[in-house]
Amino acid sequence: MRVSDNWKDYELIDCTDGQRLERWKDIVLIRPDPQVIWKTPKENPLWYSPHAIYNRSNTGGGSWQVCKKMPDVWQVSLDNLRFNIKTMGFKHTGLFPEQAVNWKMIADIIKGAGRPVKVLNLFAYTGGATVSALAAGASVTHVDASKGMTQWAKENASASGVADCSVRWLVDDCMKFVQREIRRGNKYDIIIMDPPSYGRGPGGEVWKIEESIFPFIKLCEELLSEDALFLLINSYTTGLQPAVLTYMIESAIALKHPGSVKSDEIGLPVTDTGLILPCGASGRWMRK
Repeated sequence: MRVSDNWKDYELIDCTDGQRLERWKDIVLIRPDPQVIWKTPKENPLWYSPHAIYNRSNTGGGSWQVCKKMPDVWQVSLDNLRFNIKTMGFKHTGLFPEQAVNWKMIADIIKGAGRPVKVLNLFAYTGGATVSALAAGASVTHVDASKGMTQWAKENASASGVADCSVRWLVDDCMKFVQREIRRGNKYDIIIMDPPSYGRGPGGEVWKIEESIFPFIKLCEELLSEDALFLLINSYTTGLQPAVLTYMIESAIALKHPGSVKSDEIGLPVTDTGLILPCGASGRWMRK
C-alpha cells in the first residue's frame, strides 16, 4: 500500500464505528466512512468536541451538524499547493487527501521528462491533480461534468499560484469529450482519470462504472501520444480492486504501449493507532 503521509495541514486522528475523526488545518470534523467496520474505544477527547459532524439520514443522504464556530471556507496547504476546503453535501470537503501520493508521482514524472508534457485530467473534480501537474510545469486539460467543481478547481489553481499556467478548464461529459478529441487527432502524454461509481454528464448522460470503465479506458488509449509517459486510474469502487485495474490496463493499454503496469491500494496513516486506513485503489501504466 502506498501511503499519503506528508501532510501537515491534514490529519486522520482516529477512525472507528463507521466514522473518521479528522483535522483539516485547525478544523476538526467527524465524517462517516463505510470501510470503518471495526468498533474500538473513542478515547481521543476530540471525538467529543469537533467543529462539525456529518450525520447520515435513515432515508439517504445526510447533513452537517455544526458544533463550534467555523469558517464557511478555509485552506489547507501541501508544500506549495493550496486547496479551499468547505463542508458540502454527502459528507465531502472538496479534497481526497490520500491522493497526495499520486499527485507527487505525477509531478515527479513531469519534472523528470525533460520536455513539454501534456496532461489530460478526466473526472477532475476540484483539481488536486491538475494543480499539482501545473505546478510541476505541464500543460493541463481539466475536464469535469460539474460547473461548480470546475469553478472550485479554478479557485484552487489561483490559491496555488498556477492559474496563469497553460490550462484548459472544460465543463463536459468525459466520454463525449474523449470521443471528440480522438476525432480531432489530439494526443496527451499523461492521462489521469478518477471516475465515479455513478454519475450524470451536463446533458444528462449516465455513467455506470461497471459498464462504462473498460470501454472508456480503451478509448483513452487512442489519446496517448507516441511517447506517452503515464496513465493513472483511481477507484473507490469495491469491485475495482487492484488486480482488476491491472487486468484492464494490461488489456487496453500495455498491449499497444510497452511499459510497466502496477496497481495497489492507497491509504492514510491514523495518528492514534499507527495503522493505515485503506482509501481505494490506483492502477497505473508507466512507459519503460
